[in-house]
This record gives sequence, structure tokens and C-alpha cells, in this order.
Amino acid sequence: MPVVTMTVNGKSVSGEVEGRTLLVNFIRDQLNLTGTHVGCDTSQCGACVVHIDGKAVKSCATLALQADGAEVTTIEGLAAGGDLHPVQRAFKEHHGLQCGFCTPGMIMTAVDMIRRKPELDEKTVREELEGNLCRCTGYHNIVKAILAASEEMRA
Repeated sequence: MPVVTMTVNGKSVSGEVEGRTLLVNFIRDQLNLTGTHVGCDTSQCGACVVHIDGKAVKSCATLALQADGAEVTTIEGLAAGGDLHPVQRAFKEHHGLQCGFCTPGMIMTAVDMIRRKPELDEKTVREELEGNLCRCTGYHNIVKAILAASEEMRA
């Protein structure tokens, strides 16, 4: 079996994988990082979003071998020294979650979105979230949280 090596949340990791092993399964099953969720298995819900070399990707549509040599960040890697990332903090403060299942993917998508488009408006946030599904919130507080985080990170 091939061996995949990557940096996940700042730590070098490696493991044997079948050629068809999805990155989400490698992260969850071999690294025991279960914050990245599997929601739909069809890359439509966005619960599995992680960052590969700084870019948001759906890990259920990415082979582990495709991330060989890459820098991968999961939801567990956002907080620094016990302090929540500004997006995580904003989701908490603005009630941007209910059941929490979509939250890791929403947050990872939001971090990438703010990096690419630091001056966001509601329309842009809603458009950017089209690949992330939430069945609980109606998105209102998620959008509010992302806009607040964007403003905080610009300051």
C-alpha cells in the first residue's frame, strides 16, 4: 500500500492508505481528528471542508494521496494556544450554530472566504456558502457571525 505523508495542523504525519482512501477518512480514521465531519458522501454538504495549502477543499472529494506533501488544516488546528480563532469565536458569540454538525465545515469555509475576500457583504457571504448546507439555522446567524469575524480580522 502507498504511504502518504503530510503536515496536519502543524504536525508531520504519515500512514499507509489504499489508493481510494478519501482524505476525510484518513483524517478521521487514522489521525483520530473527528472534527471534520462526513455528511453526504457526495461533496454537496460541506461538513468535511479542510484547508489544503491554505485553500478550502471538500475532503470527501479528495483522495488522501492528493494531499501527499501538503499542509492540511482541520477545525482542530484553527485555535491557537487555547484561544479560539476569530471565526470560531464569532460563531459562538453570534449563535451561528444549533446542532453543530455543519459548523466545522462552515467555519473552515468562512476562514478561507475571509482570507480571499476580506471586505465581505451579506450577498457575497451567502453566495460563498452555497456549497455548505445547514439544516437547522436558516443561515442568518451564520452570515452574521462571518461578517463579524471578517470585520474583527480586518481591524
